[in-house]
Amino acid sequence: MAAYNGMIEQPRFSCAIGALQSVVAIPRAVPILHSGPGCGDMVSGFFERSKGYAGGDTSPCTNFNEKDVVFGAVDKLRRIISNSYKVLDTDLQVVMTGCTGGIVGDDIESVVAEFQNEGKPIVAVDTPGFKCNNYQSHSNVVKAIIDQYVSLYEDEHPARSNRRLVNIFASLPYQDPFWKGNLREYKRLLEGLGLEVNVLFGPESGGVSEWRTIPEANFNILVSPWYGKPIVDDLKIRYGQPYTWFHSLPIGGNETEKFLNQVLDFAIEHRSGINKNDAKKFIQKEVDAYYEEIDNLATFLLEFRYGLPNHAHIFADAGYVVGISKFLLHETGVVPKEVFAIDNTPQKYQEDILKDLASTSDKKTIPLYFEPDAGKAQNLVRSISHKGNGIILGSGWDKNLASEKGYEFLSIAVPSPVRLVMTTNYVGFSGGLRLIEDIYHKALDLYM
Repeated sequence: MAAYNGMIEQPRFSCAIGALQSVVAIPRAVPILHSGPGCGDMVSGFFERSKGYAGGDTSPCTNFNEKDVVFGAVDKLRRIISNSYKVLDTDLQVVMTGCTGGIVGDDIESVVAEFQNEGKPIVAVDTPGFKCNNYQSHSNVVKAIIDQYVSLYEDEHPARSNRRLVNIFASLPYQDPFWKGNLREYKRLLEGLGLEVNVLFGPESGGVSEWRTIPEANFNILVSPWYGKPIVDDLKIRYGQPYTWFHSLPIGGNETEKFLNQVLDFAIEHRSGINKNDAKKFIQKEVDAYYEEIDNLATFLLEFRYGLPNHAHIFADAGYVVGISKFLLHETGVVPKEVFAIDNTPQKYQEDILKDLASTSDKKTIPLYFEPDAGKAQNLVRSISHKGNGIILGSGWDKNLASEKGYEFLSIAVPSPVRLVMTTNYVGFSGGLRLIEDIYHKALDLYM
């Protein structure tokens, strides 16, 4: 499917300026919006509980108005940047344009360059909402920070000078409601292999000082079906860093073990200096601990086998759809039926995603629809009937659909006003166990 040009119902992503949340996720970094006053408010409302240090409707903003559309607002932007330094104690500022600034064509780069010439850590990035969605804009923001800020420190941090260091590009901050917990788990697992890890976002990162070490990394890790790939492609050209690509989220025993072995083999191939035997022992220890917990489920599964869901529909981005589908089928016995990638997946990646999902089983075919219009996706589920107990995993908008169908419901995607997520993770061994807890907890509710 090509880029979606029509109106859609219940969008599960935002416009390009929604990537301001990627800036908010960097400790002590602040987005400055060259946009109308509603842009930050819109982003804040969509993601909820996501203001961070100075995000959403608390971000400094030029409040673009009708007069500015006629005469431009670069002077106003200059004042906002200058005053924000007086009010906010920041390590990095990222100026982002909204639709009005993009249409008028204000030269934000020249304004930002004035502050860059003074030695200020500040970056400009073009993010008018009509250009792309926030999945793609995230890559643009990251590349802009590397181009305009990280590049200034390349002499201090030579390319590929730390053989054990890796940069990981995985969960999109706030777009993935479990991003904090997921990044923490990736870091724990990769450090268990003997690697040093830049996660770049969230409380597990070292803020902008960690960003400055990006060039030092021996290689990069991409965990995504498509979003974030422009970042690792750019770093391969810029610093000669190869990357290993895991195409869906590693959830539970099978996929997490596969992910860790893939990274380990890549690290050995690129002479990271880690001890392969020690890394293998770590993986096995994690596997054993995971399956001990699964074994402890045997009595529960026998007792409640008729009350547990036997099939599922999933509404999420392509990475979660494939990752959860593999996990459900192989490690819980819940069969994914019709599942929906709602992230407006670019056409050029769709065939590989379908192949990845098809590799899940040679006995079960899981129908995957690339459908950014969640209203159409919901209507398809309404028209379908399957035997047994069902569960829907999606955003808060899908709760009513689950009620209509008489299914259980688990909120796993934004927007999600019906669930509070703080540090929960769904990736890794522990993430698989947490997902099992969440799904079976819904079934147990029926017995009370």
